[in-house]
Amino acid sequence: MDRYKKVKEKINLSYNALPKNHKVIADYVINNFDKIPFLNVQDLSKSTDASVASIVRFAQRIGFKGFSELRDAIANSLQKELQNKEIFPLFEKHKIKDDLLTEVANLDIKNINDTLNLIERKKFDYTIDRILNADVVYTAGLGISYLLSEILAYQITQVGINSSVLKHSHTLFHEQILFMDPKDLLIVFSFPPYSKETVEAAQFANERKIDVISITNEAASPVTFCSKASLIVNSDNMLFTNSFAAISVLINAIATACAIKDKARAKKILKESEEIMISQNQLIYKSTK
Repeated sequence: MDRYKKVKEKINLSYNALPKNHKVIADYVINNFDKIPFLNVQDLSKSTDASVASIVRFAQRIGFKGFSELRDAIANSLQKELQNKEIFPLFEKHKIKDDLLTEVANLDIKNINDTLNLIERKKFDYTIDRILNADVVYTAGLGISYLLSEILAYQITQVGINSSVLKHSHTLFHEQILFMDPKDLLIVFSFPPYSKETVEAAQFANERKIDVISITNEAASPVTFCSKASLIVNSDNMLFTNSFAAISVLINAIATACAIKDKARAKKILKESEEIMISQNQLIYKSTK
């Protein structure tokens, strides 16, 4: 584990036990990692409305001697991260005027690049193993996140995974979770603006000993603190909504990894699906004769 991940882990492990003013500092640090090496303790104090003493105590609470040591750890980690940043080259290094299509494409390529660096491979591998060993994989989200949860459920169903989407209709998420078993798995999509009901559903599932995996945009987003693992996706967009590009790549990668890890299951469901399609097409053909 590199130093960047170690700093995140230290903050996440301590987060729930932090006092309210320290949580504000934690959120700012996680959301502004690239800025921290250029700030002194007074700058951070102004940005978080926290006292210098509170910032020092926060750093000590998460395992550092003080703010300077925390800042140095982040600076050292970012040097390594920047070396591996460009996985796909951007179309242009400068901002292109009057070519919105290219600008949007550039931003989405950046989202994919950033996501490939943000997602910890051990957590991704854990997610695949947990999906393959679950009795039923449930997916959940509200608004745009509901559409994403439907896509993931569909994709993994196509490779033989028993999957179902939590519906937001006549029953609440909580009521549907009552029927889940600890052998099941809940995968939650949570992107800004974060849905209170989605976060509370994840908390409720966690309390009932049902493993929760979250797909979200920040290591400190509300749903991560009740998740067994979190897959962090960059979803920056020119609009007020979230970009789907990197999320789509992750969903496709999850389904592909499940198929590769359990080829027998994937081949079986593919064969059975083809037989159903052939049968249905024959019925349609007969009915039109």
